Amino acid sequence: MLKALSRPAVKLVERYLPDPYIFVLLLTIIAAVAAIAVERQTPLAVMRMWGDGFWNLLTFSMQMLLVLVTGFMLASSPPVKKLLQRLAALAKGPGGAILLVTYVSLAASWINWGFGLVVGALFAKELARLVRVDYRLLVASAYSGFVVWHGGLAGSVPLTIATDGHFSADQIGVIGTGSTIFAFFNLAIVVMLFIAVPLVNRMMLPDENESVFVDPKLLGDDEEERVRITRPAERMENSVVLAWLVGIPGLIFLVDHFFLRGGGLNLNVVNFLFLFLAIVLHRTPRSLLTSLQEAIKGGAGIVIQFPFYAGIMAIMVQSGLAATLSEGLVSFATETTLPFWTFISAGIVNLFVPSGGGQWAVQAPVMLPAAEALGVEIPRVAMAVAWGDAWTNLLQPFWALPVLGIAGLKAKDIMGFCLIQLLITGVLISVGLTWF
Repeated sequence: MLKALSRPAVKLVERYLPDPYIFVLLLTIIAAVAAIAVERQTPLAVMRMWGDGFWNLLTFSMQMLLVLVTGFMLASSPPVKKLLQRLAALAKGPGGAILLVTYVSLAASWINWGFGLVVGALFAKELARLVRVDYRLLVASAYSGFVVWHGGLAGSVPLTIATDGHFSADQIGVIGTGSTIFAFFNLAIVVMLFIAVPLVNRMMLPDENESVFVDPKLLGDDEEERVRITRPAERMENSVVLAWLVGIPGLIFLVDHFFLRGGGLNLNVVNFLFLFLAIVLHRTPRSLLTSLQEAIKGGAGIVIQFPFYAGIMAIMVQSGLAATLSEGLVSFATETTLPFWTFISAGIVNLFVPSGGGQWAVQAPVMLPAAEALGVEIPRVAMAVAWGDAWTNLLQPFWALPVLGIAGLKAKDIMGFCLIQLLITGVLISVGLTWF
């Protein structure tokens, strides 16, 4: 049944889904028109909101870019690459390859979203070298594991509210990750997705005559070139001692942060951890810099599109459109259904503001008073926003950009399969938020 459903979904998306840059331009126009029509804003006022807010997410954009870059550098380090090669050898046939890449992507994304995106894409390429399998579904399976990221260790909403001095601290205080990431209801959702997402991907596997294969020779072998040192400067660039003199103290600092000072996880700590692990595992500065050059290519879309999303967010917030949308969806919510409607509203808002932290800034002023009025647990509502943000990333092509860049595909190649996952995971997450 899922194989039959995936055929029209793939054809529909291939025909009508534009490039992610076109997508953000269309969303900008839709947000502006809606602000004028629904909120009765003047075109000049909307233009000013958009222009004034265009650079409002520069700090957050840099944090997100560093998550991607440091995750890429860690995933492409020689020890991690060798681990991926050994794991790829475990795949027995096309079905096994689909299951394996999904499990690896889910696990890596739960640890860190940037790490998960990159590991999934690199692992998909490694599997495609060894197994004859539909390359579109293989890459889509790698990306589908991304759906768990906001319920994992690098979730920006739970990490934001766990950080001292966050913007809503005066209202809700600091909420530790034990009440969000490691809460029973959240772990239950993660477990359900770890079971369902791989099985759904496996059941969508097309017949061989309908599959799209890739020549393994086109994927490259990623072999490291031998370095010939002829200058003193090159000796420093290839010095293991120099890298470790900085990298190892960085890791010691993290040991002190976590175990001696009782520090917690936040975006800066996650980036610090992945950066210094990458420095140590790459062994030489030259190896790290080579990886960095590749990582930056995957982040090109983030650099150019994030300002547009900041502008959209400014329109949504300042015009009152985001509040109107959220309030409309939660206005008829009860104590039981508020997490569900929060999840749905977050999924819709995510299409316009595909940024977990940015989206929390948009929706928190609406959702927190609603939760307090209905007596709903704040951590559950916060995680409903987080899951809504992660959920519609299966439809919003923005975060697929790094995966597509590594795999050499376009959004239309994989989003048809992701559309089926969107429907199924939406049901599972809704059940977890409402009943667990």
